Amino acid sequence: MAAPQKTSTRKTATPVLAARLNAQVTLEAQADGSLLARIGEYAQGLGNFSLAVQKRLGEFRSGLPLAPTGRSSPADKEIDLLARRLARSGLLEYRLGPARGGSDHIVIEPQVADYWPQISKIGDTDTLALSRFAYIRRRGKEMVLESPRAGALFRIDDPKMISALAALSQPQKINRYRKERGFPGLEFLGLLLDCQILFKLKATDADGLRPSEGDPNLVLWDFHDLLFHTRSTDGRQANPIGGIYSYSSLMAPPPAVRPPWPGRSIDLKGAATPAVAPSPFASLLDARHSVRDFDDEHPITLGELAALLQTAARVRAQWTAPAEMDEEGPEVSYASRPYPSGGAAYELELYLAVNKCDGLARGFYHYDAERHALTSIEVRTHELDAQLTDAELAIGSSGLPQILVVIAARFGRVSWKYSSVAYSLILKDVGVLTQTLYLSATDMGLGGCAIGTNNIDRFAHMTGLDFSVEGSVGQFALGRPGSAEFG
Repeated sequence: MAAPQKTSTRKTATPVLAARLNAQVTLEAQADGSLLARIGEYAQGLGNFSLAVQKRLGEFRSGLPLAPTGRSSPADKEIDLLARRLARSGLLEYRLGPARGGSDHIVIEPQVADYWPQISKIGDTDTLALSRFAYIRRRGKEMVLESPRAGALFRIDDPKMISALAALSQPQKINRYRKERGFPGLEFLGLLLDCQILFKLKATDADGLRPSEGDPNLVLWDFHDLLFHTRSTDGRQANPIGGIYSYSSLMAPPPAVRPPWPGRSIDLKGAATPAVAPSPFASLLDARHSVRDFDDEHPITLGELAALLQTAARVRAQWTAPAEMDEEGPEVSYASRPYPSGGAAYELELYLAVNKCDGLARGFYHYDAERHALTSIEVRTHELDAQLTDAELAIGSSGLPQILVVIAARFGRVSWKYSSVAYSLILKDVGVLTQTLYLSATDMGLGGCAIGTNNIDRFAHMTGLDFSVEGSVGQFALGRPGSAEFG
């Protein structure tokens, strides 16, 4: 009888999580002991560090392990401080892979300013599933895993690991899943759980196909709406944003006016009625233009601000009506305002970042459209300054706007009723409210300028509101005109 053969088992080394500089970043030690992070011609000061730390700067290029080492020397504490400063400035990425040599299994790219990788604990009895907001796409020659909820995206080089993740489209209990070929490892799963790309199912989550994923407000979001909200704004992505002329080297700009269609045309100028004086509304439309510079010697007054908000954004009437469903549908409340809104949802809220207003203290306020009142919201000075400075840069102004109107949306107010078009409807409402603010300001002799960018993560920090519950969707600079600029 042949002796039973021994089964050989190979222990897999635990992957190491390490921080390293982005490829385009270099660190430079100065003679006075300070450190600079340099990106091309741009340099950012990082503070003063000891000679021991300066000798270890090469670790940030090869990869500085983040796992606890049990050491707490002064140099180690300084290195940790330096790593945190680099992370806050978005200058680090992270790798998960072998401790020495070998290729990266995973590269983690932060998408929010305060991201720091954490490996959430996972037990054998836990059941995990892939979030319905997670997706894998090709980016150049790479495959990336990301989600609009995540603070980072993951570059994955191993196709087997992608296949293993696909199995989590069905909830998997860890004690069984870890026995599967190609199991991606608890460290990687813990990182994905921390980023909300994975979530733990509760006993009440049934099949896990559309649970709340730990947040009941997510039930109201369709995948494409939440993705567009985060990827078309600033604050929760690291992609370049704004007027960067990405395709200027590939093609000429399209013309401002579309070339005429072929065929017979009808000259409308000949069909016009006899010339009459334009109506006040037509004159107002003709006078509307974007104002980017403001007269800080004579700022807008509280009375003017009150009149503008009364004209453009107040609640005019309230009522309830049955939902257009069936006889058992719930009663829905409505509140009319001066501008149109899809389905009469009126989901938009106005927040004011006030820099200069005669009669109103500098600060951050919410406009209560029902009571026609302003409520002060306590925010950090640097957050208010950053909000106003970003607006100044966005419109190319020579100074801060006197008032920045931040247009926010209570998303569930629209998505409770509408599917697939909810976010699209919200942006249409932002457009008509913006034009209403333009015309109201023009009528009062004030100036304004719509702003195409906004930082949804900063707004969330300033208000304490989750970006998926109520978030900024538009901005409008307001004040007394200094010099007229047309746009």
